[in-house]
Amino acid sequence: MFDFSGLIDLPLVWYVLILTAVLLYVVLDGFDLGLGILFPLAPTDQCRDRMMNSVAPFWDGNETWLVLGGGGLLAAFPLAYAILMPALYLPVILMLLGLIFRGVAFEFRFKAKRSRPIWDWSFHLGSLTAAFMQGMIVGALIQGVVVVERGFAGGPMDWASPFTLTTGVGLVFGYGLLGATWTVMKTEGETRAWARRSTVWLLGLAGVSLAAVTIAIPAINAQIGQMWGSRPGIYLLAAVPAVAALLLVMAWVDLRAGREARPFLLVIAFFVTGYLALGLTLWPWIVPYAVTFRQAAAAGSSQSLLLVGTLVLLPVILVYTGFCYYLFRGKASHAHAGAY
Repeated sequence: MFDFSGLIDLPLVWYVLILTAVLLYVVLDGFDLGLGILFPLAPTDQCRDRMMNSVAPFWDGNETWLVLGGGGLLAAFPLAYAILMPALYLPVILMLLGLIFRGVAFEFRFKAKRSRPIWDWSFHLGSLTAAFMQGMIVGALIQGVVVVERGFAGGPMDWASPFTLTTGVGLVFGYGLLGATWTVMKTEGETRAWARRSTVWLLGLAGVSLAAVTIAIPAINAQIGQMWGSRPGIYLLAAVPAVAALLLVMAWVDLRAGREARPFLLVIAFFVTGYLALGLTLWPWIVPYAVTFRQAAAAGSSQSLLLVGTLVLLPVILVYTGFCYYLFRGKASHAHAGAY
């Protein structure tokens, strides 16, 4: 009924849509995962209340983009989904369990009294697990997936390596930085002062993590090493750390100057810079380094039908998300978050 194959490049459109959905998830859910990572370090219970109030209207909606990315992969690139899921089954399951656990802890904490510390730590551990597993998944994709005859042919623990541990820890620090700058922007008083201090050392940790991953990537895969060692890849290798370092320095200067919103925006730009570099590094693979997005694409009629539904629903999601952030702009109160 619908087939736009002759009009537009459907595999490319869906490839860009999925990558965009994942980027929006990383940015939007990253700050509330980071807030959960930092949660037990907050100085008082009232600080934790303010932190949780600041994300209460947004946190569950932010995960919409993960659903769009995963569902889009299944529907638009079924071959890639069939290969990647067996390769990453365990970290994906652990990530989802972490997200579920933190969601339960988020709701239970508001009603708990004696058991509130238990749910505080549950919220923290769920956030930490989800963030760490996402980082390891990214590292596993950079490493590459063993594929034989259009199927995963590696071992169940191929995703676990020193490199993926590095990317997992790095993403934890990155999400923590997002959460800290969000807290600076959305809170006041003692909570903001503590978040400002936390941001300073997280800027350093995020920078060191990016440097470690950047140095390690060319040694992980021969194809990447060759690409980054020749033109124009060598320019990318030099430009990305330079731009990322500049953004972190600018965020530090803004914090010293007492600014609140711009450090958060600069950290988002830091994430976008790294994400774009990763996308260029892995182009055109959707299963690195075995299957391209064109090879994994579903039939044109299937992608066309899916695109029609997406074009209807995506603007609704974007408008709702934008309205939600506009409505709850400004500082979070100390009132009970159940008010949301």
